[in-house]
Amino acid sequence: MYLVAIAWLYVVVLMALAEALGAGGSWLGASITFVLYGALPLAIALYLIGTPARRAARRRAAVSGLDPDGSGHPASDAVATEREEA
Repeated sequence: MYLVAIAWLYVVVLMALAEALGAGGSWLGASITFVLYGALPLAIALYLIGTPARRAARRRAAVSGLDPDGSGHPASDAVATEREEA
């Protein structure tokens, strides 16, 4: 999965370089090319592809009964809720 993402970013970087270094190109066009053809679609695709893994991890955490971060520390705040006057 990550190999395809890296390859796609490689292609998009080359497209952006061709846009920037071309005769009528600009760096603004290259950055728009990179964001709209590369970073944004890739981020959406990786998020959608990773959804089942996140859901399974959430289920495993709920079934095991452990806290989500696995630290073993209590989730409550360490600061006292009431202040005692001396």
